[in-house]
This record gives sequence, structure tokens and C-alpha cells, in this order.
Amino acid sequence: MQILAQTVKTGIIKSNLIPMVAGLTLALYTYKINPFDHWLRIVSAIIGSALVIAAAGAFNNIYDRDIDAIMQRTQKRPTVTGDIRIGTVWFIAIGSTIVGLLALYLATPLAALLGFTGIFFYVFPYTIWTKRYTVYNTEVGSISGAMPPLIGWAAIHPNIMHPAILGLFVITLIWQMPHFYAIAIRKQDDYSAAGVPMLPVAKGMKRTYITTNIYLILLTASCFLLGTLSKGLMLVALLLSIAWLVMNIYGYHKKDPKKWATLLFVYSLLHMTVLFSTVIIYSIVGLYLKFH
Repeated sequence: MQILAQTVKTGIIKSNLIPMVAGLTLALYTYKINPFDHWLRIVSAIIGSALVIAAAGAFNNIYDRDIDAIMQRTQKRPTVTGDIRIGTVWFIAIGSTIVGLLALYLATPLAALLGFTGIFFYVFPYTIWTKRYTVYNTEVGSISGAMPPLIGWAAIHPNIMHPAILGLFVITLIWQMPHFYAIAIRKQDDYSAAGVPMLPVAKGMKRTYITTNIYLILLTASCFLLGTLSKGLMLVALLLSIAWLVMNIYGYHKKDPKKWATLLFVYSLLHMTVLFSTVIIYSIVGLYLKFH
């Protein structure tokens, strides 16, 4: 089971299901939909999302075997050690894609389309192309990483242009840059050895610091989209994002790069967990009050 978990990257599956559920519950709350009336959609969306994310992880492990063998943090992946046959991983990746998209289609065709978009961007523009050739690989990869809240919302309601879900999408999109820059700083030697042009490796710390500040300012601005639905959610998002910006400025000038990056990395996880948990709790409580 551990080999399978490493192959499909269960940690990434779990972390991506949180924003997916946030988008789903927020749609239920926004349109005052009783979740018991759409239980099959909800179950299908959760299963489908998990399988599509698993497929993306498996495809990534297949293609990145050469650089994974160089980087210390990935050298023990089953696709590198040979603990799992590559043919088996192909079967898992393709099978998970098909079943996952069918499950999402059972929820809604739009959810399936968004799921396909996510896996397509992760495998082709990100893994096969930009990851190895440009510092903008993180921006390209963030498109697939921002799909979960849209998928969750689309499983319940087709209007993915609502400001609230656009807010969650943009927040999830922008969140990934400072998060992955922090990882790249912590694992700079690995990425440098493998020739992966992450921003800190290719452009240095000062460029990474400035770019991180720009994205954190954009992240803060995007929080106002949530105010169209709830001032409370907007306030939580604003406080979390402003704190991250202040922490980035302070940490860069006061700590060595690895400590600064570790601080940002830990806080990025806290930011996502608190924000999306708040959205889920807010939506569930609102639904409970509506239907009881």
C-alpha cells in the first residue's frame, strides 16, 4: 500500500481535496441547495477528483524518473527504485484518468471538463514542457493546481463565473507560487543538480523575494472577491494573506534563506488549511441553519 501511495502521491490528493470540498460546499450554500438532494453528485465529485489527481501524480512519476533519480528527496520513489513496474504505473495512471473523469461526468459534464483540463495542464504544459525549460513552470503548473475548487463548485452549479468561486480559484492559483518558491529554496541543491529551472535556482534569491511579494500582494487583492458573498470570509482571507506578506518581508531581512523558506513553507500550509476549512465550516453551518 505504501508503494501505491507514493506512486499516486496521496499527500497531494488529500491537500487538493480540501479546496475541492470548499468549492463544493460553497456552491451548496450560495444557491441554498440541500446536499441530501445531490448526494450522488457529491460522492462522484469526491471520488472523481481523487482519481484524477492520482492519475496526474502517476503520470508525473513516470515521466520524471530521470530527474527523480538525481534529487535526494525523490530518489526513493517506487518508479525510481524499481519497486513498481512502469507498466503497472501506466495502468494506474490511465485507469484512474478514465474512471475519475467518468465519475466527474456523473456529477456534471462541466466538472469532468474541468477535471480533464487539470490533468492535461499538469501532464503536458507543466510536466513534459515547462518544468524543465522555463522559470515560469510554477505559473503553468498552478493552473492545474487551481482546478479543485472549480470542480467542486461545477459539480453543484454551472455558474463558475460567480465572484465567490472566482475568488477561491484565483487564491488557489496565486497561493502556489510563494508555496513552491519556498520548497525550491529549501531544496535548491536538488533542483540545481537535476537542472530544473526553479526561480531561486535560475534567478537567485532577490528575484524570488521580489516575485513572492508581488504574488502575495495579488493574493491579498483577490480576497476581496469573497466579499461578494461573505464579509467574514473576506476578512479571514485578508488577514491570512497580509500576515503572509509581512512574514515574507520580515523573514527575508532577518533570517538565512533556508530558515526564511521554511517559515514561508509552513505558513503556506497553515494559510490553505485555515482558509479552506473556514469556507467549509461557514458553508456547512449556513446550510444547517437554512434547512433546520
